[in-house]
Amino acid sequence: MKVIWAPWRIEYLKAKKEKGCVLCKRSRGKQDQQSYILHRGKKNFVILNRYPYINGHLMVVPYRHTARFEDLREDEMAEHHQLIRKSVLVLKKAFKPHGFNIGMNIGQAGGAGIAEHLHMHVVPRWPADTGCMPVLADTRSLPQYLQDTYKILKKGWVNL
Repeated sequence: MKVIWAPWRIEYLKAKKEKGCVLCKRSRGKQDQQSYILHRGKKNFVILNRYPYINGHLMVVPYRHTARFEDLREDEMAEHHQLIRKSVLVLKKAFKPHGFNIGMNIGQAGGAGIAEHLHMHVVPRWPADTGCMPVLADTRSLPQYLQDTYKILKKGWVNL
């Protein structure tokens, strides 16, 4: 039997759960690199998922704290979708994925890990990128450190 290690995952499992909204805290901070914030817009920001499904998994997040999709204002929604488009362009240039999953998990019952703050996932995909590992072994294989992914994508945002 082959064993695939995912030691980065233990950090998430053992971490003390933060009080308050993680996304609001990250957006108010000044250390974008440590928080993995790739881009700041006027109404939304783009951040790497700290515990990604796959390399390049990022999220577009409104600064305003809301869990309800229908509460987004027109200006927030317009920029939100512009940043999703730009995220796709940056990911295509940086990693050349063959496809994407783009979507929201709204509410705990909808699968949201951070149910109290709405956010859109932008996940690059490649043929057979996950295979059966998540289903059979609850394991994901990531070929690159998150810090390295950040550096590559940050350069893409700067050059966009």
